[in-house]
Amino acid sequence: MCGGIAGKPPRQAHGKSCRNVQKFGQLDDLQVFFMLDRDGYRPNVGIILINGKNEVFWGKRVREHSWQFPQGGIKPGESPEAAMYRELLEEVGLLPQHVKIVGRTRDWLRYEVPSNWVRREWRGSYKGQKQIWFLLRLTGRDCDVCLRASSHPEFDGWRWNDYWAPVDAVIEFKRDVYIRALTELSRFLKGLENYDSFLQRMRQSARPAPVAEGLPDKQQDH
Repeated sequence: MCGGIAGKPPRQAHGKSCRNVQKFGQLDDLQVFFMLDRDGYRPNVGIILINGKNEVFWGKRVREHSWQFPQGGIKPGESPEAAMYRELLEEVGLLPQHVKIVGRTRDWLRYEVPSNWVRREWRGSYKGQKQIWFLLRLTGRDCDVCLRASSHPEFDGWRWNDYWAPVDAVIEFKRDVYIRALTELSRFLKGLENYDSFLQRMRQSARPAPVAEGLPDKQQDH
């Protein structure tokens, strides 16, 4: 069955039959070293996949409670666009005919990875990621998504989410890049509220409803 609703529990990666591709993300130390630039950043692509409601694909990392956008490294000699399509297949199971490129960031966006997140043998040489971000619109169906297209899946669940919601949900050291990427790419989406408006709406929705003067407060069920 195709179709989904934002905010519902994550869809699980059941035993759906789909393409099985070799995951590029399984790299040895030497491969990673030769992919770093002179400042210690690994070239990378990030993918913001949207549906017809401008909701974004939000993936749950395998056996973790953390969520993120699809992303992955760029091979030596590979263009950012080619890397994007490869990562899209490996992590989300989608082919080029399932999506349309809406836009991309003009320049690299960088984030540093805290040292306690870096493998010991990479410390001192690996600093973080530099990314080109792509905004894609899903032209296929929700059921075209296949989280088991790779032999090493990145996600085991996913959902559609409000465009700006990932900013507050992603791990802290990626937050600034998420804000910058979402902000830059939001110019391609007509009628989309900006981040400040989203925050204001979220704060207002979290406020308790006003109580009419002279009436007792409604008791809460616990």
